[in-house]
Amino acid sequence: MTTPIVMLLLMAGPALLARAAAAAAGRPADIRRAAAFGLGLMFVFTGLGHFVETETMALMVPAWVPARVPMIYATGVLEFAIALGFFVRPTTRLAGWAAAGLLIVFFPVNVYAAINRVPMGGHAWGPVYLLVRAPVQLAILLWTYWFTIRRE
Repeated sequence: MTTPIVMLLLMAGPALLARAAAAAAGRPADIRRAAAFGLGLMFVFTGLGHFVETETMALMVPAWVPARVPMIYATGVLEFAIALGFFVRPTTRLAGWAAAGLLIVFFPVNVYAAINRVPMGGHAWGPVYLLVRAPVQLAILLWTYWFTIRRE
């Protein structure tokens, strides 16, 4: 159940550190850049899960979906590509759109995993896990929009 906390810390930590460092130095902080960097860290973290917990993650996908394991690897690579997009300034907005789409597309998989009590993270708790997962997913989506997609 620590995964959502780690995700939120990775996502928000760089922005909080940038704000604190800027305040200590008496200069303005580039919060948008730091927030995008945090999203990149978070997507590296979640992408790694696709290679470390491959078989368990495959259980999160309905059995009728073909090639579940290769799809887990492919989506892990996609998460790494999105992370890279957050790290490279010209592609930050595109990475934001890709991340937002991925978050929306992946949410039903989390619902399926919670309903079927897949033994990965909090999904084993059953549908009650969605009381944690849905707000975390929404927070990540809003953070992504606010700091990478929205124009200043």
